[in-house]
Amino acid sequence: MIIHAKAYPRAGLIGNPSDGYFGKTISFVFKNFAAEVILYQSPELEILPNTRDHSKFKSINGLAEDVRLFGYYGGIRLLKATVKRFHDYCAENAVKLDNRNFTIRYHTNIPSQVGLAGSSAIITACLRALMAFYEVSIPKPVQPGLVLSVEKNELGIMAGLQDRVAQVYEGMVYMNFARDIMERCGHGEYEELDVGLLPNIYLAFREDLSEESGVFHNDIRGRFDCGDPQVVEAMKYWAALAEQARNCLVERRLERIPELLNANFDMRRKIYKLSPGNLLMVDTARSAGASAKFTGSGGAIIGTYEDETMFNRLAEALAAIKVKTIKPVFKPPEKNPS
Repeated sequence: MIIHAKAYPRAGLIGNPSDGYFGKTISFVFKNFAAEVILYQSPELEILPNTRDHSKFKSINGLAEDVRLFGYYGGIRLLKATVKRFHDYCAENAVKLDNRNFTIRYHTNIPSQVGLAGSSAIITACLRALMAFYEVSIPKPVQPGLVLSVEKNELGIMAGLQDRVAQVYEGMVYMNFARDIMERCGHGEYEELDVGLLPNIYLAFREDLSEESGVFHNDIRGRFDCGDPQVVEAMKYWAALAEQARNCLVERRLERIPELLNANFDMRRKIYKLSPGNLLMVDTARSAGASAKFTGSGGAIIGTYEDETMFNRLAEALAAIKVKTIKPVFKPPEKNPS
């Protein structure tokens, strides 16, 4: 038996970055790219390397560029940590695993380091493959937290639930992470929305990767935990924007969506130190008439456009600064274990 499991990149439509601060967000997955994990039974448990995990380089410059793109450990650490965390989850919940071993490998074409949740897509696909192989059912609302625990607890990667919720549920999800809900349920409240409700949406991401997100130069978490009024109020503001956007989508008041998306980024600009390259992406898109905000922490933007004329103008303007523009592809979710 050969198991193929996929997961897709995530785009944060609105509300981010409040998901890690008891806020509300709307996110969706799109299927222009994918992370795939292949798993099959074998005599020993083996994790096979991907091209991102090689140790042979053409030059010292090639090694430095590889580390810049993929870090020091590539994707094998993601698979290894997911297998370990899956094992622990099963032990904690009295789920007995049989003694079969497997070989596992991954492939991904999700653009790296541009805020599209490529790493969590690999973890989500791996979790799906393990669930299928061992015939273990994990409740869908629990799965995002399990994926997040791989990154936060096993690998020390700071992240929020938003990406993993969208990738587990697929399609588009409105998420409420209010403190009382999180403390009572251990996860947020998730409402699946029809992607057909969306207006014309574009995504754009840096192709040169010359700058990293400015989010790493901010201490928003520390300021929030200390009760900094500016940060606390910003999180409430972003949550309110997400709720307004959800209502506008459902009620088909799409004319308000562009201003809400712009407002999301404008508040971010006020309290975060953002890199010039990321600011240039947003300002260039807006100069073409489109709305624009980050999909995640930087490196990619999302927004609305009116028609094909505007889309072409937008794509041309962004291409001039080495930013690729695409229309997200939505397809019916494939059957995955839940």
